[in-house]
Amino acid sequence: MTRGPEVIAGVDIGGTTTQVVLCAEDFGIVDRLEVPTPAADGGAAMVGAALACVRRLLDRTPARLLAVGVGAAGVVDARAGRILVASDSFRDWAGFEVSAEIERALGVPAFLDNDVNAFLRGEAAAGVVAGVPHVLGMTLGTGVGGALWLEGGLYEGPHGAAGEIGHVPGFGDLPCTCGGRGHLETLASGRSIAARYGERTGRSVSARGVAESAALGDADALAVYEAAGAGVARALLITAGLLDVTTFVIGGGVSRSWSLVEPSIRRALAAEPPVSGRPLTVLPAGLGGDAVAVGAAARARAELDPHSSSTVAGHVNDENRPSTTV
Repeated sequence: MTRGPEVIAGVDIGGTTTQVVLCAEDFGIVDRLEVPTPAADGGAAMVGAALACVRRLLDRTPARLLAVGVGAAGVVDARAGRILVASDSFRDWAGFEVSAEIERALGVPAFLDNDVNAFLRGEAAAGVVAGVPHVLGMTLGTGVGGALWLEGGLYEGPHGAAGEIGHVPGFGDLPCTCGGRGHLETLASGRSIAARYGERTGRSVSARGVAESAALGDADALAVYEAAGAGVARALLITAGLLDVTTFVIGGGVSRSWSLVEPSIRRALAAEPPVSGRPLTVLPAGLGGDAVAVGAAARARAELDPHSSSTVAGHVNDENRPSTTV
């Protein structure tokens, strides 16, 4: 029998990379690995890459594995542990039985979650909103995702679509990748930031390239980030007005350019404060690239012991953490 501390593995299967962490009981990271995601090779290959990471971590950090949590992009059936809908970036992913495959391979319980839900679970367990009972989590990545944390737990709604603020209309009239129009994703996702800049300049660059140009004072790049931040602020105000949620955590690749996004969020919130009159606190993710994997581990921990809290008490207003409070 393997001796050593008890750990839970958290897995983040993204379109580009797969990250695996071993988490202690307090969700501190014992060890981690990151490998390219073989997305073009199919579901079995993607889960196989994650399993190889778990085994390698256990080889170099002897511990007793209790369970595995997985956060994955796309629409998932969390109860069945199966991918329902996936983008065309992933081959043979829709319909794949993720949890069952991991359980067969490792002999421990496995649990699947949507990556945005896992992101918010991670930040609520060990990130900047630990101990905060009501939060909207938003990821600004290739697309825009959202999730709600209400009364100290993830709220998915009766149809599993609660918190999907990225696909609420009212943000203009641009076509969205989902088939709708005027969604927040058309302004604030990495793909859209690159597209909006291209429309203004005729240049084809990535969102990171737009950020680099904005940092150098490029007026068109700054205007694109201004529109993105204003759109995010509008989404936060909608959430505050409907749910009286006043704390928000923002992650994803675009949030790495926080110094570009945050000023326009702050200006928009100051110009149009929430109807409650309560200040809104907006925080960049504290766990960075670990949030999804840690959140997946937190989900597994909660499933193993539903009577224990999956969060660690903390304070949202860390004086060393940049934030916007308006």
